[in-house]
Amino acid sequence: MVTIGGDLAVGRIGFGAMQLTGTQVWGDYPDREAGIALLRGAVERGVTFIDTADVYGPHYNELLIRDALRPYPRDLVIATKGGFVRGGFDYASLDAVGNVQYLRQSAHMSARRLGVDHIDLYYLHSGRAKDAPFQDQIAALAELRQQGLIKHIGLSNITVEQFAIAVDIVEIAAVTAVYNVAVRIESALISAAEAHGAVFSPWHPITITDAGPEEASRIRAVLEPIAENHNATIAQVALAWQLQRSPAALPIPGTTNIRHLEENMKASTLKLTAREVTTITNLVPEQADPDADA
Repeated sequence: MVTIGGDLAVGRIGFGAMQLTGTQVWGDYPDREAGIALLRGAVERGVTFIDTADVYGPHYNELLIRDALRPYPRDLVIATKGGFVRGGFDYASLDAVGNVQYLRQSAHMSARRLGVDHIDLYYLHSGRAKDAPFQDQIAALAELRQQGLIKHIGLSNITVEQFAIAVDIVEIAAVTAVYNVAVRIESALISAAEAHGAVFSPWHPITITDAGPEEASRIRAVLEPIAENHNATIAQVALAWQLQRSPAALPIPGTTNIRHLEENMKASTLKLTAREVTTITNLVPEQADPDADA
C-alpha cells in the first residue's frame, strides 16, 4: 500500500484511464460498453486508484468512470486534473490555462461529471500556463481545498522549482510525471517528492520506446533475461522496478485489455533481486531537472 496525503491508502499499482477515450484522446471511447466493463473489471481485480483528467476526451473519460463505477466503492480513490484545454482533434490545439476562475470552474465541473461532492486528489495539470502566475494557480487550489471541494492537491508537468514554490503555499500530496526504465528526465522531481513525503505517480511507467528504437532494443535485451528468470513479462519487470525503486511510487499503467491489466496488477508481487534493480537502474542515467534553472 501507499498513502496519499496521510489518509488515502491505495494499492501500489493504479490504473491510468486516459486510453479509454477516442483516437488521440479525443472523443468518447468507441466501444463504450467495453470501457465500462474494463473499469468494473479493474475494481473487481483490486484497483483502488484511478487516474483521469478533464482534458481526456475532453470530459468523456470522467463521465465514463462515473457511469461505470458510481456509486463508488469506499476504498476507491479517483484523481483528476485541470488546467489543460483542447481545441480539436489535432494535438497542436492542446494548451495550458492558469486563469484562476477557469481552474475553479474546472474543479467544480470535474466533481459534477464524476458525481462526487469532493475530489479525492486534484492535480494542476500543467505548470506551463502563461496567463496567470503559478503562485496564484496554487493558491486557487488551496482555497478549493479549504472549502472542501478538493481533499488533496497534486501537481503534474511541473519543475522542481515550481514544486518548491507550491509546497510553500499548500500541502502537496502527489506529483505525476513521465518516469520509467528508459526515460529519467524527472529524477530530480521524484527525489523532491520523496523528501517532501508526497506520492510520485509515474505515467508511461512501462514504456521503453520513448527513447527511440535503438535504445529500446538495448533496454529490452537487458530486461528479457530478468523477465525470464521470474517467469514474468517485460512490463511486469518494469513495474516491479518502479515499486522497488521508490516506496513513494504509485505507477498508473493504462490499458484497454483486461488480460494486460491483470498482468500489471500481478507485478506488485514480483520481487526483483537487489542486483536486478541496480542493473535496471543503471540502464539510463538519472537526470537533473532540465527546467530548474530555466
